[in-house]
Amino acid sequence: MYVFRNDQFPFILMVILTLAAIIFFWSIMDMVLLGASLAIVILPVHHYLSRHVRPVFSAILVTAGVICASGIFAYCTLAILSSNATTLAGIFSTIGTWLNSASTQPEIFGFPLKTSLISLLNTGNAIFLDYRATLIDDLTFIAFKAFIFFFTLSILLYHGEELKKKIMDRLPSAVSQYVNRLSSVTVDTLYAIYIVQIAIAVLTFFISLPVFYLLGYGNIVFYSFLAALCELVPVMGASVAFLLVGAYALAIGDLRGVLILFVLGYIAVSCLPEIFIRPVIVGKRVRINPVLMFIGIIGGLLTMKLAGFVLGPVIVVLLITSYRMYIKDRQIPADITVLGE
Repeated sequence: MYVFRNDQFPFILMVILTLAAIIFFWSIMDMVLLGASLAIVILPVHHYLSRHVRPVFSAILVTAGVICASGIFAYCTLAILSSNATTLAGIFSTIGTWLNSASTQPEIFGFPLKTSLISLLNTGNAIFLDYRATLIDDLTFIAFKAFIFFFTLSILLYHGEELKKKIMDRLPSAVSQYVNRLSSVTVDTLYAIYIVQIAIAVLTFFISLPVFYLLGYGNIVFYSFLAALCELVPVMGASVAFLLVGAYALAIGDLRGVLILFVLGYIAVSCLPEIFIRPVIVGKRVRINPVLMFIGIIGGLLTMKLAGFVLGPVIVVLLITSYRMYIKDRQIPADITVLGE
């Protein structure tokens, strides 16, 4: 039986305190997790720059690059939303009038959803139309979470590998072997998550163009951009854009438009990539059954919001990989089916 050495108690205490900190600071842990996951993904860039400059400057340069890229993306997004504010205002106003009308409100048809729908409409209005006021109201919290994200990114770029080595040195040899084998599949999973997320957002933009062309409301590029933007944000998805424009089509009595947005937009453009493309591509990278990958992605989003977008698939992959390693190490006969294969 393995007995902990005295010099390992500080490590055990650190683990306990780390878990306590995660629970206590859970409201900002999403930024820590996202910063850590992004640091793992872009670590090769840091390694490349470290060959030419000191590691500390490399970490600063990479972090500054991410900050600049994020700033440019945020500026372009806000500029596009601002230039199309009239279109968005018309959509929200029309839907609001339709919900409050005595002849069209949902209660007439037996659906007591008016309060919930108005709440969702107000949330959408705050995000897409009144974003300036929303940003100002939550500026302190947003700035703090952004600081946590970029601070985590820079620290782990610079000290991540050193910290990993120190932790691995403190682990029992049997445990460290398992951790090393799991770390590679974790990196593969994170690469797949980020690359596929960006790829599907770009794909959403292009396959949305013909849908909004058939819709006939004009502003084809803007609506397609809105769908891609929503798809890029894990907790939203392109379905938000199609449901918003679909509600507008219903409010103006355009049943043809509702049908187009539901069948071609919501089902074909929004749902099918989430159900088939993302789980299949991510699962193929890490050799996990796409159904299990789908459960990890959706389950993570539903239970842990933004952090779950990364944690959900990673946890599923680690569980399946751990099970496979256990089966292999125990030398289970080959005719027994391995979960997920």
